[in-house]
Amino acid sequence: MHITCVSVPVSTRAPTGATNAYLVSDESRQSDGLLVDPATRTPELDSLVESGVTHIAVTHTHPDHVGAVADYAHETGATVWCRRGYERLFAEATGVSPDRTFVEGTTIPVGAGVEVLDTPGHARDHVGFVVGDDCLCGDLAVAEGSVVVGAPEGDVRAYLVALRRLHARNPGRLLPGHGPEVEDSRTTLARLVAHRNSREEKVLDAIRAGNETPNAVTDAAYDKDITSVRDLARATVVAHIEKLAAERRVRWDPVEGRVTPA
Repeated sequence: MHITCVSVPVSTRAPTGATNAYLVSDESRQSDGLLVDPATRTPELDSLVESGVTHIAVTHTHPDHVGAVADYAHETGATVWCRRGYERLFAEATGVSPDRTFVEGTTIPVGAGVEVLDTPGHARDHVGFVVGDDCLCGDLAVAEGSVVVGAPEGDVRAYLVALRRLHARNPGRLLPGHGPEVEDSRTTLARLVAHRNSREEKVLDAIRAGNETPNAVTDAAYDKDITSVRDLARATVVAHIEKLAAERRVRWDPVEGRVTPA
């Protein structure tokens, strides 16, 4: 199986300013390919699609991953896939209804097969695509920095489970939605788990110190200038508060927006 990556400039909060689109193809049948995360049209991606696309899927339906799904679906007649249970969300995000749905363990019939792996957390419908020893991991992991897991959509518990599950599989490479590929997958996945746990401890410390609102907790939990990403930082803090509340380590009233130690 051959995997080709095209970095597509697109409006995104990711530091790279681009989303990675991938074409997974059977080396013995170049006209048979799976297109993943076509964020928008570019001449380079148009040329790649012309080499043969029979299936289209996305790792999740955030705007910076789906912009050209409808165009390429209409032009190629490819089978469009989405995560089962999220058909309406997919159609609203992409402008096209899916032809087929997948769940954990579904194999998309390209070459030796592309296996679907559930990896929610960053987004409710997030999945990865396993190709041989590699994993197209979307926004589950990045080579540097961290991934936003923010309320109301983000689920920190699910995200940590997804990281640990993929760590146990020990893929040869991670091919992320943004930035360069990752060859030492376990080191990167372990780093992301450690980062998330460290952020949680800072959030918990801030709550124990008497900060009772998400804004106050955000100010106390971050020791760097977050002016340009404050909305994302606050959403991350709320997602951590929701996890801590589910574990009964804090008391959280989302209506009043007030959190206190358990």
